[in-house]
Order: sequence, then C-alpha cells, then structure tokens
Amino acid sequence: METKMVRSISEFNNELKLQGFKAFQIDDDSNATRLYSRKDFFKICLTTGKSKIHYADKSFEQEGTILFFGNPHIPYSWETISTTYIGYTCLFSEHFLKQSERIESLQQSPFFKIGGTPILKISEDQRLFLNTLFQKMIEEQESDYTYKDELIRNYINLIIHEALKLQPSEVYTSSRNGKARIASVFLELLERQFPIETPSSPLKMKTAQDYAQNLNIHVNYLNRAVKEITGRSTTNLITQRILTEAKALLQHTDWNISEVASALGFEYTTYFNNFFKKLTGTNPKSVRDSKV
Repeated sequence: METKMVRSISEFNNELKLQGFKAFQIDDDSNATRLYSRKDFFKICLTTGKSKIHYADKSFEQEGTILFFGNPHIPYSWETISTTYIGYTCLFSEHFLKQSERIESLQQSPFFKIGGTPILKISEDQRLFLNTLFQKMIEEQESDYTYKDELIRNYINLIIHEALKLQPSEVYTSSRNGKARIASVFLELLERQFPIETPSSPLKMKTAQDYAQNLNIHVNYLNRAVKEITGRSTTNLITQRILTEAKALLQHTDWNISEVASALGFEYTTYFNNFFKKLTGTNPKSVRDSKV
C-alpha cells in the first residue's frame, strides 16, 4: 500500500509538471497535493469544512464553503479543523495560463495580490455552480479533445470572473505578533527563490525593497521587523542566501561563471566577482577550480 502511494504521488507530480495543470477532488488526492512544488503553481480551491488559513501576515478561520486563491509567490499554510473536508482543487502553472495571455491581469486581481483577500464565502447555489466547473475541468483533462487546454483555461477564467462578483471575506485576525509574522513570511519568500534550477530562470528579488514591494509593505517596516525578530538585517540575510546559492552553483553545476552570475541576478560578471570576493576573500573561479 505504501509503495502504491509513493508511485501515485510521483505520477501526480510528473503529470503536473509536464502538463502545467491538474484538477481533482480533494478527498481523492489529498496526500499527493501536500507534496507538489507550491512555488511553481497557482491554486484555486473550493472546499467545505472548517479550516484556518494563514496567508502572508493574516489568518482566516472559516467554516462552511469557501473559494481560496493561492499565489505561488505568497507564502500560505492551511490547517484543517473539521474531521470531514470535501471539495475540489485545481493547480496551474504560470506558463499554462500565459498561453492565453491573461496571466498579467490574473496576478493583479484582488485574489492573487498579497494585499488582497484570497478567500470568498460561497452560498449553496454558488457551490453547486462552481462544482460543475471543477467537474468539467476534471473531465476535460482526461479527454482526447485537441483544444482541451484552451477550454480548461476558459473554465479557470470563468471561476475567477464568478469570484469577482462576490464579496471577499474580511473575517481575519492579525497575528499575535505582526513583526514575527512579517519576518516569517520574508524568510519563506527568500527561501522559495532557491534552488535556482536553470540559468534562464534568474533570481527575481534581490533587495529588501524588492521583498517589501512583493509583501505590499514599506521597506522600513520590513527592515525593522526582520531585525527585531532575527537580529540580522534584511540585506544581510538576502546577501548570505545568495552567497550560499552561488557556492552551490559553482560546485555542483557545469554552468560557466557568467551563467551563474546571470542566474543570481547580476547584470555583469564583474559585479558578481566583486560581490563574491568581498564576502569570501576569494574569487568564483577558485571555487570552481577546486571542485572535485
């Protein structure tokens, strides 16, 4: 049974990565969904039950049916409180939706922005209608219809448009310690950028200002929160994490130093060499040459 579960999870992840989309009933695939790479996929969840959702610096406790929108660039966690929990989930990559050229407006919607509200209370009539859309997506992903991807994208956008008509849930509580939550969110965002898997997908957030903008807060507030909770500056934490990744890329990949520099967000290789030498006392080439 355990072997079967491992195989099922492996197949789930391979299929999701290959196709960029997956829809399923929660009670059927709940174990597999815990292991997908959340940093790569948007998520829309229609669930009935009692749960507590931590999203950025807010916590939402909900009972009944809700529609939840998860952005891969915003940390969140989900606590299931009730013993029974049913519904549907769809996961989709940025690339999957980009093919319809709607991804930019999607990320600016009130559901996927960090300053927005990702949770909507759903009535019974709305639940029945949305159930139908999720069921249609599940059916289409198994079909041989040539244009099923475009049809699925249309279903996703229909769900979003239906959600835009509804009133967002504002029933949330702030963390007991707002600064601790902000620092935690920052650290998770920082870690989510790594590892860098290809030179063509470079580091996107490199400064404290980048993270503050992503979190929709003032950079001074971010810096104070991180310093108070961790004892280190935001810039120091970012710098040290980039340095750790630089060493890993130099030691464990065959990318040339220019590719490593580019992947880490340095416009010029000279900037990367100076950065590395200032922090380590040696240059990237020495680390690369010492690789066994």
